Amino acid sequence: MKELRKPLKLCKGDTIAVVSPCHGWAGDAEIRWKYQLGVKYLQEIGLKVLHAPNALRGSAYLSENPKLSENPKARAEDIMWAFENTNVKAIIASIGGNDSIKIIPYIDSYLISTYPKIFIGYSDVMNLHMLAYHCGLSSFYGCNLLSPLAEAQGWHPYSRKWFEKVLFCDSEIGMIEPSEEWTYEEVDYFDPLHRRIYYPNNGYELVQGEGTVKGRLFGGHTGLKELENTPLALVAEDFSDTILFLEDIPEFYTPSAIEDFLRWLDRIGALGEINGMILGKANENTAFTEQKETVRDVLSRLGQGNLPVIYGVNFGHSSPVCVLPYGAEAEINCEKVSFSILESGVL
Repeated sequence: MKELRKPLKLCKGDTIAVVSPCHGWAGDAEIRWKYQLGVKYLQEIGLKVLHAPNALRGSAYLSENPKLSENPKARAEDIMWAFENTNVKAIIASIGGNDSIKIIPYIDSYLISTYPKIFIGYSDVMNLHMLAYHCGLSSFYGCNLLSPLAEAQGWHPYSRKWFEKVLFCDSEIGMIEPSEEWTYEEVDYFDPLHRRIYYPNNGYELVQGEGTVKGRLFGGHTGLKELENTPLALVAEDFSDTILFLEDIPEFYTPSAIEDFLRWLDRIGALGEINGMILGKANENTAFTEQKETVRDVLSRLGQGNLPVIYGVNFGHSSPVCVLPYGAEAEINCEKVSFSILESGVL
């Protein structure tokens, strides 16, 4: 894995910009309440918030419709605007989607390399994380603004804790404890009165492995393998000495999808480069039993039966979530079934 440059930490009074690289929901009238709620929560922790020029123009304008060819370009222009704007200290994605790969050709990567700053989001935002990685910048797999940050009943304390700890603090992040509660219930983007129910969390589970391993954080969701034959394509060396983090929505977090992903890693020569894996908690009410069995079976067949793997870490599509800095050194302890980040994510 290449060395990544850490951005400067946030301080109270700094400005964070909202961008919509994947989907335009943040600007739709019936969902604007959720955008405003997310802004309120960010202001409560001392940040100023502004939106990129096109971020709130709505899903119709920011559509993936090929007849609106300016719209992937408009989303890309917002990314460049946010990195180049000297008043902006950090950038947060409004929401994920499935379309951000279309904006990559329109982005001048020179601006990301020249103006390094905090960039945070998850899901389809992963494509922007891969662009930042290729530009040598450490970005952050964590909250999008609309979800899970802008919870109707309040920004979940676990999510808020790690947002502040990782982005405002330049000391070692430390052990990432599992949340005491979690939810797999769908987000309601239209009803401000809806409250998701949270359930007791059973913590992390050791899928396989023993001892303690260290590596630099790298990953996202299973769509990493879909980046082949794109400017964001990955090779074996990108996975060298990493702890791979992996999650996805239920449709793509199935036993067969996980097997396909692991076999893709093996095919490109990356599987043997990985020091360990953490699997994000599935966004569904499941024991993840079949998936864990698949991981053990496939890794055994591919000669990686001792690779340390932990399941149930709070990141990705369920709520609440921690924040994972790309490139930061992390540790898996199989005996304690624990996961730690051994350095800061910011300077």
